[in-house]
Amino acid sequence: MLHEFVSANRAELISRTRAKVAARPWPSASTQELENGVPLFLDQLSETLRLETSRTPFSPGAIGSTAAKHGRDLLGMGFTVSQVVHDYGDVCQAVTELAIEKKATISAEEFHTLNRCLDDAIAEAVTEYGRLKEVAIAHYEVERLGQLAHELRNGLQTALLAFQVLRDGKVAIGGSTGAVLGRSLISLSEIIDGALAEVRLSAVQRRHDRVSLLVFVDEIAVAANLHAEYRDLRLTVEAVDPALEINVDPQLLGSALMNLLHNAFKYTRPKGCVTVRTRAEKGRVYIDVEDECGGMRDEHTDRLRPFGDRRGSDRSGLGLGLSISRKAVTANGGEIHTRNLAGKGCIFTIEIPQASPRS
Repeated sequence: MLHEFVSANRAELISRTRAKVAARPWPSASTQELENGVPLFLDQLSETLRLETSRTPFSPGAIGSTAAKHGRDLLGMGFTVSQVVHDYGDVCQAVTELAIEKKATISAEEFHTLNRCLDDAIAEAVTEYGRLKEVAIAHYEVERLGQLAHELRNGLQTALLAFQVLRDGKVAIGGSTGAVLGRSLISLSEIIDGALAEVRLSAVQRRHDRVSLLVFVDEIAVAANLHAEYRDLRLTVEAVDPALEINVDPQLLGSALMNLLHNAFKYTRPKGCVTVRTRAEKGRVYIDVEDECGGMRDEHTDRLRPFGDRRGSDRSGLGLGLSISRKAVTANGGEIHTRNLAGKGCIFTIEIPQASPRS
């Protein structure tokens, strides 16, 4: 029985899963995740598999409800939705690999159950994350356009996470994760349609939140990685100091960073690499986006110019991304700088104030 195999090899599976979690480039692994999160994931999986083989009636919905509670608990402990989703996949991959190595007698039906558990768990964790974000947003008095920005970002992140799991072939498109993707896209369509008539009458009311730089960069990187892969590029995110915090409007700053990444992907040569790195100096935080576009061609390369002034084969768009990014960063008390790497590429840097130390 698969659940017996999981229980008998619990220590080895925890060790393997922790190694996978620690080795991945992002979402970054926290100490709490490695110490507590991995065993929790594995215990939940073992219990679900055991219930599947029990004689007592077992509702398929129980897997989902258990996963939702589990995801809610982990999110309450400070884990990001990206960590929750990827940890489920790491646990199941460790189970599969160890079973093959030990030549364990596990039926095709049990592996089917394992994949279904993974599908349901991911779908419920992502759905629960979206629900919790909506509840959090409801606690703030924001104008309609601010609410719209939150709703669009939450819906898009949910859709992107579900799509990434489906693209990796971990679950089938017809399962629960596929349903989450479909619902997210429908929800986005409805939000946009309803907002178009109101957009000219709405005003943005910005608020600043204390945000972990590590979490902020992780969430942007998960979405940006899909764009990089479809352009046949690599996205590298260098280690972020987990102690760094910024006091910003995360939606505005996220839009600025994503604009810089889109620009970098657009002009980087095929098979090239876009790198994100962060640092702090004298109370300021710097987020660098370095591309491999070959560099700018005129002598005035250290001044900010529209993205459309870059030289490259892809001339689509209006070249307004940098202007939009600059306004968003300015609203967060920061600036954008650019530096030319002759013959190699460009570095666009977001500079913003570092949050004051916690008392």
